[in-house]
Amino acid sequence: MTTTLTSKGQVTIPKQIRDALDMAAGCAVQFAVNSDGEVVLHKANARASRKPDRFDAARGKADIKWRTDELMALLRGKD
Repeated sequence: MTTTLTSKGQVTIPKQIRDALDMAAGCAVQFAVNSDGEVVLHKANARASRKPDRFDAARGKADIKWRTDELMALLRGKD
């Protein structure tokens, strides 16, 4: 099967391949190059392939409800 690379570096995965990998729109895809220099395509687990966000552990933990002007005054100090 042959497909064409767009000017944005995009390709369409042929339907036969999408069906074989049970892929649908929005499905995460993982590319790799094997030792023979061939590109390998895998259906990726979206959570497993995503790099962990260093802020995830802190997100939603604040128990103080800051107003923007109060927070900016605290960060900037008294000038």
